[in-house]
Amino acid sequence: MTPLGIGVIGCGVISDIYMKNCAVFPQIRLAAVADLNIEAAAAKGAEYGVPAVTVAELLAREDVDIVLNLTIPKAHVEVGLMALEVGKHVYAEKPLAGSVADGRRLVEAAAARGLRLGSAPDTFLGGAHQTARALVDTGRIGRPTAGTATMMVAGHERWHPNPDFYYAGEGAGPLMDMGPYYVTAMVNLLGPVSRVTGMAAKGRDRRIIATGPRAGQEIPVATPTHVTGVMEFASGALVQIVTSFDVKAHRHTPLELYGTEGAMLIPDPNRFDGEVMLYGEDWQAQPMRHAHGDGNYRGLGLADMAGAIAAGRDHRASGQLALHVLDVMESLLRSAASDRAETLSTTCDRPAPLPAGTGTGRIEEPEMAQ
Repeated sequence: MTPLGIGVIGCGVISDIYMKNCAVFPQIRLAAVADLNIEAAAAKGAEYGVPAVTVAELLAREDVDIVLNLTIPKAHVEVGLMALEVGKHVYAEKPLAGSVADGRRLVEAAAARGLRLGSAPDTFLGGAHQTARALVDTGRIGRPTAGTATMMVAGHERWHPNPDFYYAGEGAGPLMDMGPYYVTAMVNLLGPVSRVTGMAAKGRDRRIIATGPRAGQEIPVATPTHVTGVMEFASGALVQIVTSFDVKAHRHTPLELYGTEGAMLIPDPNRFDGEVMLYGEDWQAQPMRHAHGDGNYRGLGLADMAGAIAAGRDHRASGQLALHVLDVMESLLRSAASDRAETLSTTCDRPAPLPAGTGTGRIEEPEMAQ
């Protein structure tokens, strides 16, 4: 297939791995970069050998088929709508938007124009998580009935020199920051969520920055920093979720899934790699037969979307999936505030699994599968 041209808007830290991986996936080709910081765009353009242009110039380029939106979260909707309005497909970093209402605007705009909308995280397409998916699909744990999703750390102020955003209010906190990885991984395994209940607390009112030029400075906390709840999936499975910036240490695994015939331990959903452990009569490590489980392959979802556009099939890291995940998180926080269960207003198709046995960079295009 002819690779589709990628125009990157937003040349921050996360942009490096995406730009690097454009050379890994034959479905895509880096065409141009842009950023409000002209110097940042120029540096990335020089490093990767592509033009550095203004946002308006990038949106007007005929060699840009997909806009990769790596701007800060609060700009995702504005930039995404601009790209859709000029006929570009859009793939965004997580979260899709700051709210379900804004996320719907993107989904509806893409649908109205017959364009594709995709969103990170795409780690659920990595080798480890596709291995877990294959075990579920082949009945190795029987019917999934329950599970846990756990992300607990002591807080980003320990290592981040400017952690204000993580505690700033709407769109902040551990659930909105890291929840997309955990919820998406479970939707990949179990399908959509129908209802949630949640509780939330704030461990303390102020945090002290531990590193960088602002070390010792206090910042206010305006959001819950420990969020816990239960996700009731349409399949009937119940999954406990906890995300926290208030826990110094624990011994919980990131993801666990329990079924009528066994159980599984699933590695960090913020990564593509890791070891899947399956319990039948005892715990056994499972062989990884899927590609993209030996490194950082951010952009895999983008490449899958490009391949899907060419092949006329559905892409996996879709806008509908990202909107549903956002709805799960927003509903958990709303449940915590209202002290009642919340029924979700969205749903999504369970993403199709990836085939086993393909090589790095390969997804499922017939001419590429060996």
